[in-house]
Amino acid sequence: MDIAGASAIVTGGASGIGAAVARQLHDRGALVVVADLNEDAGQALAQEIGGVFIRVDVTDTEQIKTAIAAAEELAPLRVLVNSAGIGWAQRTIGRDGTYESAHDLDAYKKVISINLIGTFDAMRLAATAISRNEPLESGERGAVCNLASVAAFDGQIGQAAYSSSKGGIVGLTLPAARDLAAAGIRVNTVAPGLIDTPIYGEGEQAEAFKAKLGESVNFPKRLGHPEELASMVLECVTNSYMNGETVRVDGAIRMPPK
Repeated sequence: MDIAGASAIVTGGASGIGAAVARQLHDRGALVVVADLNEDAGQALAQEIGGVFIRVDVTDTEQIKTAIAAAEELAPLRVLVNSAGIGWAQRTIGRDGTYESAHDLDAYKKVISINLIGTFDAMRLAATAISRNEPLESGERGAVCNLASVAAFDGQIGQAAYSSSKGGIVGLTLPAARDLAAAGIRVNTVAPGLIDTPIYGEGEQAEAFKAKLGESVNFPKRLGHPEELASMVLECVTNSYMNGETVRVDGAIRMPPK
């Protein structure tokens, strides 16, 4: 699918994998809406790539609609990449046997609300807008690519909330692709492994920690680069025969229990 001259929305697009995706979409000729809560980084990236920044909390349906309207002002919306998400680590029960020490239920709900429900809300709304496009010569109207995680398959101790949210995205992929096939909209998911993003911090200690973490990867023995994930997202978006699939990009890592 040729995305040159089309608009694209990247949620969580101000940093990390989302920013790398936004840059590569721009390089292919798309006009990108960077949808994120980080205004400073989002504005800077939008200015760099000639796109538009819209402040978006993916738990707010109206803010998602605002991003879609901004994209449609630029050009026909044909691409949505859902990269917004948060992490949380806590064991299911505490050590003292009290209900109070069990996993924080509000935290669990928040992770599901942002990572899973936010992804679905953005997809259902953007796909509605995409469905109004005239089809391309290939019959396509657009494509959605969601970001999951290897935690969807290899969830570690303490990752019940995060793994649930990412596993939900994986489970959503095929039925959504089947739902949207009639409108000529493809849906795929990319599941990153250990990726070098700002979440690990900066400085000598952070670099040492990342190097140690990278030793657990089968090959290459390092953290992945955001650009390596972005290239797979771009393939899922532009490859017209790629549909209903979840692709791990993880250096063959299989996460241990802890």
